[in-house]
Amino acid sequence: MITNLLFDLGGVIMDIDRMRCVRAFESLGFDSVGMYLTDYAQKGPFEALEEGRITSSEFRDELKRLMPPGVTDAQIDDAFQEFLVGIPVARLHELRELRKMGLNIYMLSNTNPIMWNGRILEAFRQEGLHRADYFDGMLPSFEAGVQKPSPRIFEIACKLFDIKPEHTLFIDDSQTNLDTAADLGFHTLLVPQGKEFAHLIGPHLK
Repeated sequence: MITNLLFDLGGVIMDIDRMRCVRAFESLGFDSVGMYLTDYAQKGPFEALEEGRITSSEFRDELKRLMPPGVTDAQIDDAFQEFLVGIPVARLHELRELRKMGLNIYMLSNTNPIMWNGRILEAFRQEGLHRADYFDGMLPSFEAGVQKPSPRIFEIACKLFDIKPEHTLFIDDSQTNLDTAADLGFHTLLVPQGKEFAHLIGPHLK
């Protein structure tokens, strides 16, 4: 019996657009940014930030070495957060409805402190609530010190949230992440691009 829903954030709850971010950095003179950013994973300083191996300040300093002189911290943060399109209010409503059903709602996201404390935080305030009002627990990769699809981040989540894979449905837009979760005993649900999780969850809860 499924009693827990473990959500990915980007591509499931929050709409994302990698090319918006790439174009924003390119406009600042970071022509090779596409080498560091992919739809499901990051490389170099981007990856290090998401795994908590460097601070936000160290990340900005690393990027400045790859960009023309004069780029500011604020410009870097703004360009980076162009990755995030936003959260439709209807999805926030669906999260609240799922909690009303008695399900435990958790988030497991590959993300970084710049986005986490910036536009992600703001996006969850649209209904006058706080991010924590939608979840029973949240684990961003930079706090875990490891990213999906590593099995380790799922193990950390289970211990932190006190949940068991066999009672948990993991919801993600990456089949690679889902495969790791399935190997660990989680129930899994793929949310393809353009689909809404609310339309797909029902059959898994019967």
